[in-house]
Amino acid sequence: MRTLRRIFLGTLLVVSMPWAHAQISSKGGVGLLMPTITSQRWVVDGLAMVRAMDKLGYRPDLKYANDDVATQIAQVEEMLKSSDMKVLVIGAIDGSKLAPVLQKAAEKKIKVIAYDRLIRDTPNVDYYATFDNFQVGVLQGTYILENLGLDKGKGPFTIELFGGSSDDNNAFFFYDGAMSVLKPYIDKGKLVVGSGQMGMDKVATQRWSGSVARARLSQILDKYYGKQRLDALLSPYDGISIELLTAMKKAGYGQGGQALPVVTGQDAEMPTVRSIIRGEQTSTIFKDNRELAQVVTAMVDALLSGKKPLVNDEKTYNNGQKVVPSFLLKPVVVDVKNWRATLVASGYYKADQFR
Repeated sequence: MRTLRRIFLGTLLVVSMPWAHAQISSKGGVGLLMPTITSQRWVVDGLAMVRAMDKLGYRPDLKYANDDVATQIAQVEEMLKSSDMKVLVIGAIDGSKLAPVLQKAAEKKIKVIAYDRLIRDTPNVDYYATFDNFQVGVLQGTYILENLGLDKGKGPFTIELFGGSSDDNNAFFFYDGAMSVLKPYIDKGKLVVGSGQMGMDKVATQRWSGSVARARLSQILDKYYGKQRLDALLSPYDGISIELLTAMKKAGYGQGGQALPVVTGQDAEMPTVRSIIRGEQTSTIFKDNRELAQVVTAMVDALLSGKKPLVNDEKTYNNGQKVVPSFLLKPVVVDVKNWRATLVASGYYKADQFR
């Protein structure tokens, strides 16, 4: 991962600089503000949008904020100083903190597209592009119940629940989607949350931190699972899942005949795919961010061509000030049975990356 991150960082040194050749005949500047380079998917997303928008003659300016809200706000402020800035595409760190700076963008008639994470409590969000986040949770919950055999009458089994960051609107959709599938079995006693910790107020993981999730699971294992087995872990994101597996192994799972629990995830990050191939993490959710980048690029192009961007949802995403017109893409479950067909055959990864 250190080698992979060096490659990403080296690439970012290029794409974060103004593109001289694009400035000559630029159709306008597009600010791309992503939350962090510590997650592989955000790096891939950013680079995919840069390439797509550059091909259409726009001047993409890609910035990463290291998961620091103040840094992201400062980056927006700096972009607003550009005389040819036309659109901001923002993967928000905290979707509730951007209202004041987006008011400034509106005063300059700069359009705003929320990227994958909804920006809340402001009327100055024009469009939202994401995956069907409730369905992500449904797929995660369904994978757990089918792998345990709950749908065939088996049980009871034990489960622990982990949510995403409480400042990320998507985290609630993921959790609610999963619980729409799992809670009926919890209510019947077929699934037992050993710690009793349920609800996003108890299971959220601030800033999606894997180490925070690992520490919480270690405490749960020590307190509630001394004499009983933990059968499943609802995890919303691969970076959390990997750390949960570390805690499980430390507790003796995955060795001495003690199988690892069913563990979900999201984003199909490379370390996770390798873990799935090794028979550790059970599944992940693949969201092809190349498609998302194309959708956002088409939105930008429509906005700057005087056309109305294509959307397919105008009811679901109320940000507290308005229902934001959205385009939702479909997520896909990936496990040991289909990882090659889904991730390699599509060109998302190369086969030799998993040798």
